[in-house]
Amino acid sequence: MEYIAKITEEDGHWLVAFPDCPGCQTFGDTKAEAAEMARDALEGWLETGLDHGDVPPRPAAHRGTAIAIGARLESAIRLRWLRDDLNLTQGQLAKLVGVSQQQIAKLEDPAANPTLGTLDAIATKAGVRLTLSYEPRQTLVARAAAPVRHRAKRKTKPRVSTRVATDRQPSPRTGPHRG
Repeated sequence: MEYIAKITEEDGHWLVAFPDCPGCQTFGDTKAEAAEMARDALEGWLETGLDHGDVPPRPAAHRGTAIAIGARLESAIRLRWLRDDLNLTQGQLAKLVGVSQQQIAKLEDPAANPTLGTLDAIATKAGVRLTLSYEPRQTLVARAAAPVRHRAKRKTKPRVSTRVATDRQPSPRTGPHRG
């Protein structure tokens, strides 16, 4: 999953801001340094929201630099979005799946390491399909430094991401699923 960053120069420094994540910013002395710091700032901002029980914002289409988050954080965020879409508390989802509320809370913790079996069981009970994909990974520095028209194609290591697909309508509070 990726969020779009706006990278601009201000007073000799490069500022990174995320339009979908109000207040999430970082900076660097160079554009490449700012881009390197962007992922840490984004992940810290998203994790803090999850820790406070907030529903993280869904990435929207913007022009800018795509910043990918880690698979564990993405898994926790997608589970939180699923609960929000279904209008369920952790306890209600736990009862539906047949586990404890504490187990659901742990799965929404970005430090957790859930098994595919656990994630698939939740998806099945929630009436959705769990999908996985391997996608090419580009370094943040290469993305930020390379002009869009002249980027060289290169072999990259795969990145694991989890996605939860659903036929259910999104809740009116959150809008359509983007991810």
